[in-house]
Amino acid sequence: MDYSLFAISPVDGRYRKATEKLAVYFSEAAIIQYRVIVEIEYFIALCKLPLPELREIDKKVYSKLRHIGRHLNDSDVMRVKDIEKETNHDVKAIEYFLKEKFKELGLSEYSEFVHFGLTSQDVNNTAFPMATRDAFVEVYLPLLEEVFNILYARSQEWKDVAMMAHTHGQPASPTTVGKELFVFTERLGVQIAMLESLRFEGKFGGATGNFNAHHVAYPDIDWNDFADNLLEKSFGLSRQKTTTQIEHYDNLAALFDNLKRINTILIDLDRDIWAYISMEYFRQKVKKGETGSSTMPHKVNPIDFENSEGNLGLANTFYEYLSAKLPISRLQRDLTDSTVIRNIGMPFAHSVIGFKSLLKGLDKLILNEAKLQLDLNNNWAVVSEALQTILRREKYPNPYEALKDLTRGNRQVTRVILHEFIDSLKVSRKVKNELKKISPENYTGIISF
Repeated sequence: MDYSLFAISPVDGRYRKATEKLAVYFSEAAIIQYRVIVEIEYFIALCKLPLPELREIDKKVYSKLRHIGRHLNDSDVMRVKDIEKETNHDVKAIEYFLKEKFKELGLSEYSEFVHFGLTSQDVNNTAFPMATRDAFVEVYLPLLEEVFNILYARSQEWKDVAMMAHTHGQPASPTTVGKELFVFTERLGVQIAMLESLRFEGKFGGATGNFNAHHVAYPDIDWNDFADNLLEKSFGLSRQKTTTQIEHYDNLAALFDNLKRINTILIDLDRDIWAYISMEYFRQKVKKGETGSSTMPHKVNPIDFENSEGNLGLANTFYEYLSAKLPISRLQRDLTDSTVIRNIGMPFAHSVIGFKSLLKGLDKLILNEAKLQLDLNNNWAVVSEALQTILRREKYPNPYEALKDLTRGNRQVTRVILHEFIDSLKVSRKVKNELKKISPENYTGIISF
């Protein structure tokens, strides 16, 4: 039985193969594992302080404890979920599960130091940022860099291929195929640089962020310094210093806004390439056996770019809501972030689907240079900008108006008509020769990359 056929979300159904790597970071089992790791590393850090009551624990136990978290198996996950059915509390279920493991390891006398002084959000607001960071680094970034690299390669390959530009949907001053792709390469590069400046942060400070329970039990310990080191050295996170019961989520919101901008750029790319395909500037490789239309045999639809656009747009609805909602919580805590944060994997999944569809589409593109050349040859009017600019330089009277009268309207302006116009101008032979050298194919400006 293929249970993916019965999934409510296509992320876990139709697109499961494209998104399955994200399950390691965002599934219920994955979050349970991250929570277990946080609790175990916290306990070990208490041992290393050392708290007086934990001074006698053999350091050899640390590796056994870490093994529990790093190698959590299906039966362990199911045990946690069974405990949660009784507690109706996901993090408390982790605590009780670990106390059972402590008993198996002969550490029962120390089990009350599991989750010692913590609130659930000390665990959650460490586990979720870690999961998000790891998914970002291991799955998201490599795909984004693949998109960036292929766009860069294609922009270099087609750097000098002239193409009719279109502003307002109308023929405009020519450009090159490579330059137009490099527009997106450059935009992505700026956003990737911004991503590098973002930090992944966590919260660790007790029920209202002040280490009340820790301080009352052990007033001589610098708990702020302890937590700073724990998050940085054990989890690779920056610790937020002054918090309520939960983290601010401001940096996470900044990440989502950044990822949303990246998707917006790629949606723009999807739509442009879709338009170029409809103009026949690109053809698509045909895969034997594929059907473009259920009724029109000739169709080769740009479905990869359409799929990419749809999924990236859907991801952005999640990113937008997450970045707007998560930083808001009533007073020192409400529970709205708890259900919302469980959905972080959704925009990542739809982004991954979008990236993969875009890559698939880019791989199918075949440059149709014959059509590019035909459009250039059929639109000699676009060099009127060049002619009137040179005539301005020569102080020719009303050059813009003269070219406007010649080129606007229904008249098809050809090379012959333009050259006849040039011959009628009262300018030097040298200037006329200069004007006649300009064509739609060579009037592409400076390609500066």
